[in-house]
Amino acid sequence: MISEPLLPAAGALPGPLLAELTALYASNLAFQQLSGDFPDPGNIRPEQVAASLADELANPDTEVLLARSQGQLVGVAITLAHHPDPADPDPWIGLLMVDARQHRSGYGRQLAGLVEDRFRAAGRDGIRLAVLENNPKALAFWTALGYAVIDHRRDRSLGRPCSVLHKALKAADVK
Repeated sequence: MISEPLLPAAGALPGPLLAELTALYASNLAFQQLSGDFPDPGNIRPEQVAASLADELANPDTEVLLARSQGQLVGVAITLAHHPDPADPDPWIGLLMVDARQHRSGYGRQLAGLVEDRFRAAGRDGIRLAVLENNPKALAFWTALGYAVIDHRRDRSLGRPCSVLHKALKAADVK
């Protein structure tokens, strides 16, 4: 699997890439129903995905990574180098999504590892993410990767109840 950053562009995303991203988002119906990110989770449209990614990429601290295997888009990760709260020292994973047809294939674990390696190489000490409280499968995934729940709070965008997880990234701190 390889990952490549989605670079902010002056125009729209290329049609084929937007179609791939829309299919990936739409394949995760159960998550979309839990998250409330799209008004009709069963009918996610390309313009909605494009608008969502444009909002993310408007922040210069945000990076969108596309994960490919054998040329096919299998996942996407959205990271934030600096949390809006200046007291929070760690970068965040805002979203890690694997095409639902590829679940349990190891792509999520690989993509999470690539994200961790990028922040580790940048000298970051730890990484955080939030899991929706109504998503026990995601909580099980992240805790299996060594993340630990450190807080419970509402997310900043929609006020949804979340568990905040943390993982140390320094080689000496990793178990």
